[in-house]
Amino acid sequence: MQENTVDKQHDLLRVLTLKDAVGVGLGAIIGAGIFVVTGVAAGLAGPAFLLGLLFAGIIAAFNALSSAQLAAVYPHSGGTYEYGYRLLNPTLGFSAGWMFLISKLSAAGVVAIGFGSYFYQLIPVFSALALSVLAVLVLTIANYFGIKKAGVLNLAIVSVTLISLLSLVFSGIPAVKQENFQPFAPFGMAGVAEASALLFFAFTGYARIATLAEEVREPHKTIPRAVIITIVSAIVLYAAVSLVAVGVIGTDRMADSKSPLQVVAEALSTPAIRTVITIGASTAMLGVLLSQILGISRMMLAMGRRHDLPPVFEQIHRRFRVPHVGILLTGTIILLLTLAGSFEFILRSASFTILLYYSITNIAALKQPNSEQLYGKIIPTLGLIGCLAMSVSLPLQVMLSGLGLLAIGFVLRLLFHKVYGK
Repeated sequence: MQENTVDKQHDLLRVLTLKDAVGVGLGAIIGAGIFVVTGVAAGLAGPAFLLGLLFAGIIAAFNALSSAQLAAVYPHSGGTYEYGYRLLNPTLGFSAGWMFLISKLSAAGVVAIGFGSYFYQLIPVFSALALSVLAVLVLTIANYFGIKKAGVLNLAIVSVTLISLLSLVFSGIPAVKQENFQPFAPFGMAGVAEASALLFFAFTGYARIATLAEEVREPHKTIPRAVIITIVSAIVLYAAVSLVAVGVIGTDRMADSKSPLQVVAEALSTPAIRTVITIGASTAMLGVLLSQILGISRMMLAMGRRHDLPPVFEQIHRRFRVPHVGILLTGTIILLLTLAGSFEFILRSASFTILLYYSITNIAALKQPNSEQLYGKIIPTLGLIGCLAMSVSLPLQVMLSGLGLLAIGFVLRLLFHKVYGK
């Protein structure tokens, strides 16, 4: 299918194949989680953070299957926002959409800054901030010119990231030392639980596939397959990289660095491996940023259709068949956050809001008729329990700030409905 062969002026294009969808999912997942958060988790739990990684991956898998089950039946832009409206009620539907926007926009600003800091190590010609700004501008333009072109670019970016991480794994295996895994759990199960909650956020990009469901070919088949392939691949990759990292340098050195995988690379004798990892970290940040713009703009499209945002966001470009208004605003907001250094309190609150988002996903999956349930009720039940358990384990200030941001969203929604009617 070509990008100019669609008859309906206001339709998005169903052009993403299984390979494209998996690429979008992996691009959204493989980012700061593996390159940064593993070091923080290592400080919380010691080598036992590997158990936390496994627990987080299992909970993420439950949530991913709930998302896949819903997207297969309701293949529309907006993901859980759409499911909440259709299966639950408008309040929960809007809550999911607004929380997605808050969490992903705040994270995107951080990711853009991360790209600049990594890429500056490779090309110290421009400032790190200038490189971050350039990345936001280029990826916003790439999104504007069509989902297929953005998908091809995303696959190229993800391929480089995967090659760099696999290079680290195979280079590091001979240097693994058994003593670096002792003592295994110096902070007990409490440390493992805290590390698990932190690492869960490293897996949450799988939902991007559901958010883009309106642009996936044969969504009832493609989306469940893509989600399963994505989450399994991410768990295996994260486990392999983390095992090698612990074995090579130990968790104390991981915890002391903001770039633990670069420390691992420096400890290896493989030629140019540090440069390879720096390139991989740079492309990982680009992949996440690209997928953020894709997902946020589609959420704005869905919310504009119901006037939960101004209806200008439901416009689709006549030629490129993308929600261009949403793309441009998304790029602008991320650019401003990048220049401002992002807002720390919003980023902290995002950890709570995204857990509520996935809780609503699981509740919606439980509400589906039995005939629509691909995996039964046990999967969304376990996913919901996992999300709620992690959300209540967060500091009270984080929960309150998250609820405050949600309240602001409802005030704006009331205003939009009064102005535009619905």
